[in-house]
Amino acid sequence: MPIYEYRCKKCGKISSHLVLNRDNFESHCKHCGSSSVTKLISRVHVRLSEETRMDKLADPSMMAGLDENDPKSMARWMKKMGSLAGDNLDEDFDQMVDEAMEEAATEEKSFGPDNNNTSDELSSSVTESTTI
Repeated sequence: MPIYEYRCKKCGKISSHLVLNRDNFESHCKHCGSSSVTKLISRVHVRLSEETRMDKLADPSMMAGLDENDPKSMARWMKKMGSLAGDNLDEDFDQMVDEAMEEAATEEKSFGPDNNNTSDELSSSVTESTTI
């Protein structure tokens, strides 16, 4: 069934609509109700069975290229796993990932390459200081 996406000219958010009959369909923003929207060209979505999605999640190759110390790598992996799990990752998720990446970049700058402490050393020193 065709699902069309529209971007609102008023609030800028994207709305998805299942369109069964294009002749009777009036597009609108689901967020603010505005009828001033533009149609987007969207990716094709293929529905997978629950079993197929779980098989893909269990595949060890899903971890290939993942660097748990790189926020960008983790963000890509989270989006990939979320889409395979069938979760609809919306703009809020993207914003959360972007904020986490910015926070990690800020922390990286504050520790900087001149600081010889790795994140493991830092966490162990924090653990040691809290257990004393």
